Amino acid sequence: MRIEAPWAKTGPAQAVCAVLTGAGYRAWFVGGCVRNALIGAKPGDLDLTTDAVPDRVLELALTAGLRAIPTGIAHGTVTILAENQPIEVTTLRRDVATDGRHAVVEFADTIDQDARRRDFTMNALYALPDGTVIDPLGGLPDLMAGHVRFVGDPEARITEDYLRILRFFRFHAWYGDPSHGIDADGLAACAAHLDGLDGLSRERVGAEMRKLLAAPDPAPAVAAMRSCGALLRLLPGAGTGLLTVLIHVEHVAGLPPDPIRRLAALGGDGAQDAFRLRNAEAAKLARYRDGLENDMPADALGYHLGAAEAVDILALRAAAFERELDPVQAQSARFGAVQICPVRAVDLMPAVQGPALGRALKDIETRWIASGFGLSRAQLLG
Repeated sequence: MRIEAPWAKTGPAQAVCAVLTGAGYRAWFVGGCVRNALIGAKPGDLDLTTDAVPDRVLELALTAGLRAIPTGIAHGTVTILAENQPIEVTTLRRDVATDGRHAVVEFADTIDQDARRRDFTMNALYALPDGTVIDPLGGLPDLMAGHVRFVGDPEARITEDYLRILRFFRFHAWYGDPSHGIDADGLAACAAHLDGLDGLSRERVGAEMRKLLAAPDPAPAVAAMRSCGALLRLLPGAGTGLLTVLIHVEHVAGLPPDPIRRLAALGGDGAQDAFRLRNAEAAKLARYRDGLENDMPADALGYHLGAAEAVDILALRAAAFERELDPVQAQSARFGAVQICPVRAVDLMPAVQGPALGRALKDIETRWIASGFGLSRAQLLG
């Protein structure tokens, strides 16, 4: 089998391959770019592995006039910029020691050794510069079947890096076939090592959860995550029922995936700390949860929050009542979002000043919104 993606035939990736193979070394595309090319998905990052050691990779790149950055040279990785596209080149390697978060590696001799240190079989796929696929661990059948399976012993892979628990669910959300269910051995291994989640940085946890919740339909994976205890370990009190309905509402309404909207559907406590949300994300999550609980009209939501957030809240409300998003309500929110109050502070000054000015403006705005934005400036001031 060969991959037929354009990047595998011409351009920066082939230029870097030529630098390595022209000097007598071997080069293979590896990981996500190969996986995604085989299923017709976007390639993402382009990664190469080689039997050339990092110092030699740096030397060859510079000789060829390419910029090379020792981004992870202690772990064998050099980033080469070809036509302004970054391509990571990593020397074949194997793990010699792990602590659940980091690994000590040494260089390997074969792609079989390199493959055995990877997380899932579908990520242990390689391709020669001519596109010929090499599958040392049986990852190709797993990929085509939508079977996310750990390389070798699941517990061994997890204890090498406990973040793989979350990656297991994330990859199932993106590449798994929900009709076949989640890999039972992998799920059992995740359940047996939940304590390992406590030692992970919240930034790494948050990054994985954002990617998981950005999948087209993360609900089955998140439900499996809850069933084994991983979700509640990270987010006490979270549930998946509303998320499942929300995904349906989104699909019918044509709403793009939004991790924060979906996080609001999960509920639970402590999301800001658990996932190290940025301040803007935490504020947005708070607005979504408040909007889900209050009964502010759609047009008022649009006026106060903007069209996008207002429609998201309406979608959450629709999911809570197990119904589809009302297009009339959505249009009302969009209408409210473009309204501008006809009365400004200067219209009330100098007769009204200080705290009283703020209260008066708030009262006018409330009456104006309640009128469906129909009251004129004269009517509001009269």
